[in-house]
This record gives sequence, C-alpha cells and structure tokens, in this order.
Amino acid sequence: MSFHGGGDGGWPGQRRRGGTPQTPHVGLTDAYSAGSPTNGATAPTRAPGPAWSPRALLANARTTWHGFRRVLLLVWQANAGLTVSLGLLNLLQGLLPAVRVWLSKLLIDAVVGSISTGTGTAALPQIGVLVAAQFGIGAVANIAGTLANISQQLLQERVANRVQLLVMRHANELDLVFFERPQFYDLIQQVQREVGYRPVAMVQTAFGLIRQLLTFISMLALLVNLGWVIAAAALLSPIPNFVSNVRYGWGGYQLMRRQSPLRRMMAYLTTVLTTDTFSKEIKLFTLGDFFIERFSRLFERYYAENRRLVIERYLAGAAFSMLSVLATGLTFFYVAFRALAGQVTVGDLTLYVQAADGVSSAFTQLLGGLQSMYEHQLYLATLFELLDFKPLVNAPAHPVPIRRPFQEGIEFRDVSYTYEGKDEPALANVSFTIAPGETVAIVGHNGAGKTTLVKLLARLYDPQSGTILIDGHDARDYDPVALRGEYGVLFQDYVSYQLSARENIGVGRVDRLDEAGAITTAATQSGAASVIERLPAGYETLLGKWFDGGVNLSGGEWQKVALGRAFMREAQILILDEPSAALDAKAEYELFSRLQELAQGRTAVFISHRFSTVRRADRILVFEHGRLIEQGTHEELLALDGRYAELFNLQAASYR
Repeated sequence: MSFHGGGDGGWPGQRRRGGTPQTPHVGLTDAYSAGSPTNGATAPTRAPGPAWSPRALLANARTTWHGFRRVLLLVWQANAGLTVSLGLLNLLQGLLPAVRVWLSKLLIDAVVGSISTGTGTAALPQIGVLVAAQFGIGAVANIAGTLANISQQLLQERVANRVQLLVMRHANELDLVFFERPQFYDLIQQVQREVGYRPVAMVQTAFGLIRQLLTFISMLALLVNLGWVIAAAALLSPIPNFVSNVRYGWGGYQLMRRQSPLRRMMAYLTTVLTTDTFSKEIKLFTLGDFFIERFSRLFERYYAENRRLVIERYLAGAAFSMLSVLATGLTFFYVAFRALAGQVTVGDLTLYVQAADGVSSAFTQLLGGLQSMYEHQLYLATLFELLDFKPLVNAPAHPVPIRRPFQEGIEFRDVSYTYEGKDEPALANVSFTIAPGETVAIVGHNGAGKTTLVKLLARLYDPQSGTILIDGHDARDYDPVALRGEYGVLFQDYVSYQLSARENIGVGRVDRLDEAGAITTAATQSGAASVIERLPAGYETLLGKWFDGGVNLSGGEWQKVALGRAFMREAQILILDEPSAALDAKAEYELFSRLQELAQGRTAVFISHRFSTVRRADRILVFEHGRLIEQGTHEELLALDGRYAELFNLQAASYR
C-alpha cells in the first residue's frame, strides 16, 4: 500500500501533484527566511482556487455532503442528546428575527397612530402587550442563544475527546512502517491542530444554515411586498464576498498543508528546549541560543506566509461587503421616500429597512455557511484520510493456534526487505534456522540489517519476499497480536515511561499489572530489583522528572527496568537489541549469566557489538550489507578467519 498524502477534498478541476502539496525543505540547516529562500528551497507557490463550472460545483457539493454525513455521525456518537439540543435551538433561533421585526412594525404603528389620532394614553394597553411580546421574544432568543452556546461547548469537548481516542486507537492499529514516514507525522499534526473543534463547528454550521434559511425566507416574505427589485438587490449584493471567502478559504487550506513540516519542526525545537531528554547536551554544547534563533527564523517564515493571506482575505472581504452596505443604504432611502410620499407607514419603514437588512444578513450568512462547510470539509478530509489508512500486517481469517512450547523453532527462507525510498535492501535473500531453546547472537556493522531482522521476526514488518516460519508455520498465518505475546523484546532505543516503577515493568504484560509477585520476579531477573528497592517509595515511586515527585535513573538503571518488561512477558522468544549497551562490565556479566539461566527452554536472539557477550551464544550470525555472510559458534568463526574473526580481533586489541 502506498502512502497517499493528499486527501485535500479539493474542488473538481484541481489536480493533485503526487499526494501532499510540495513543501520546501525544512530542517535544522534550513536557512530560509521570509521572502528569501536559500539552500535550494523554493518559496511555496499559491495553489489555484476552486473551479466554478456547474459540474465542479455539483461534484464539490456531493463531496461536502458526504463529508458532513461522516462528521454528523461522529458528533452524534459523541453525544446524541447534545446534538439534538443544538439542532432544535438553532431552529428556534431561526424563526425569532422575523417575529421581532413584525412586532417592531406593530409597535411603531400603534405609537404613531395614537399620536396622530389623539388617543394618547388610551393606546397604552395595546402598546404594553406589544412591548411585553417584544420582551418575551428577546428573552426566548437570549435563553436559546445561551443554551445553544452551552450545548456547543459541551459537545465540542465530547467530540474532541472522541476524535482523540479515535486517532489514538487507529494509530495503535497501524503498522510501524507508517511511523517511519514523515508524511504520516504531518498528517497527524494537521489532525491534532484542527479536529478538536472543526467537527462540532461543521455540524453547528449546518444547523446554522437551517436557522439562517428560516430567517432568510421569513424576512424575504416581508420584503417582497415592497418590490422585487429591492429583494433582488438584497440577495445579490453578498455574492461577491462569498466568492472571495471561498477562494481564500481554499488558499488557507493549501497553505496549512504546505506548512505542516514547518510547524512540526517548530514543535520539535520547542520539545528540544523544554524537556529533560535534551537538557544536558543543550547546556553542555550551549545550543540554546542556536535553537531559539532557528525557531525564530522558522516562525518569521511561517508568519510571513500567513500574514499575506490574512491581509488579502480580510481586505477583499471588507471591499466586497461594502456592496451589502450600499444595498441596505439604498433600500433605506427608497423606503424613506415612499414614507414621505405617504405610500407606507412609519412602521412599514421600520419593517422594510430591518427586513432588507435581515435578508442581506441572512443571505450573507447562508453563503458564509456554505463556504464554511466547504472549508471544514477540506480540513476534516485530513482526519478521514488518516482514519482510512489500513494496517498492512493483518490477522488471517483463520489464524493458526500458537503452541506452548514451540516445537520447531524459527526459520528464515530467502527473506528480503527494502525500506521505502531506499534502493538498496536492508536484508537480501537471508536464510537461516534457529532451533527451539537456542541462543543466537547477531553481529555486524551499523546498518548491516540486524535491527531490521528482529523487527521482521517480531512481525512489525512483513517481508517483501521470502518466508519467515515460526514453529513450522508462516508467521503471516498467526494472529500478529497473539504472536507478539510470545515475544519478550528489549530494543536499543527502549522507552523510559514516566510511570511508577511497578507500572514500568508491569506494562510488559498489562493483564498482570497488579500482580506484585510477578513484577518483583521480573525485576529480580533483569537486575532492576536492587535499583527499585532503593527508591523512596519502592515500586510505587514515579520514574522520570516530568511530574512532581518523580525520580530519574541512570541509563544503565533505566535499561534494567526496560529489560524487566521483557522478562515480564514469560515469552517463548526473547529478542534483545544491545541489552548491555548501557551496563558496566560487572552488570553485563551478571545479566548474561542470568540470561543463560532464563533462556532455558526459550529461544533467545540478541544483537550486540560486545564480543565478550557474543561469544556466550550457542551460535553467531554475521551480517554485512543486509546479507548473512558467516554463521557458527565463536570457536568455528575464529577458525574460519573471516569477517567475524577480524571484528573480534579488532575489539580484543583494544584491551591488550
């Protein structure tokens, strides 16, 4: 499956170029300044606006409608009651403006009539009823507006949480390969920035369209009695502003897509300067000012690109909105002329002026709502683009049951794997077997394919050619979740969770997170028990410095805790990627003495550059440039006097 970076939901006629819009290079060496691209970067070009042919408009309307249905379902599932409440309150608000205008006409006519006929205070009861009715309509409008705001705010919180959970669950289902694509991170950031409010905003906009349509129809019914020309002027004057808003809304969306790598780099620089992971090196290398200056430069570029769009959009909107102001002014002049000529009453003057302004305003908001729906759909297409990704590593319809213990070990048959965007394979035609209970070491230079091999073994990837057999069956015949449950893994870039010591080890098998005995046993096996027992609250001590009361550990101590997670699995296959990298010599010796004991009845695969560790393995596999070039015991490989012997002697020489 290839990565489709588009999903822009663009108007028909807009041709996408290879997925995600082209973006200038963004990096720590990017010297791009606003208006002055360097380092080969090119200034972003403005995407053409939406097409306006009838066919294009119809196609886009269908796309927006389809997007709205998905969004409405998402909002409905978040909280159906609040969704219904928001819809009904909008309907109520749509009917009230025309009623208020009509009551204003009746009230003014009653006051003018009582003055002209000389009835004076005798008209007070009638006027009092009209005033009370005006007050009642105003109170209902105020209450409805307040309740609508409450419903929208609460619904927004529920939807934001639902979307966040959807994204987290979907990310949990996707394969590792997705997290190795920069475009995927751009997409994630776009989703995080926009979807917290846009789903509810789109639904509220749709309800607002119904509300404005009711207001528009009722106001237009009042205005038509004055003359169709006035009604037509009120209708036509907002259209240029609508066209302008759609054009700039499209431009804003395209700019957001192009700027995603830039914003992600700014977020990364913020993380570098504000988290403990980087703090020591930042201070020792005095890199603070360098990264701050880099952030400032990227921000100026970001700001300059946005400033131009914002200024153009609002100036154009202000210019086109003057047509509506002019139409309202001419309507007032026309009605005033007819009132002076005695053709309409003073109440009619108020009615028609307010109706003309209401028609223009409602129609403007109708068009604005359509433009907002289109713009929301563009942004929310990013969410659905993300949610539409399907994992590549899937469970078969009828997975093979897992035997405990394995009877036939592991076999790689002519396995090859090439990373996306690379020409050279990370592994090429690799074949070997590992017997049940055998301990195998994998050695080779960095980039030789060692980590790729263990990722394939753990079925984080599937091979592009060849077959991996686990206990006599193709690994793809197993449920990947069930199969991974048989692995205990420690990668070189292990995770230091900002959780308690108990949870740091217990998450190795979350169904036993509260079993103190199992966690203590795993900690003892990994050598972490002595570290944890010295902590202020023992196993309940919070590790890391992100939260109050946390205690930080040394690199070697963190690694022992991470190794405890691997032992927590009670796995049939142990995979250890540089397990002794952060350990001192004594701790390394103790670990592998313990590992030999723990590996009894289990298959163990470990990667290491330390030959004092490697020589303990039952068998050693030597990789170079993605190919298996030698295999055997330590003694056999030394006798072979090949690549392994060369590497061993180079390392041994440093100890002489």
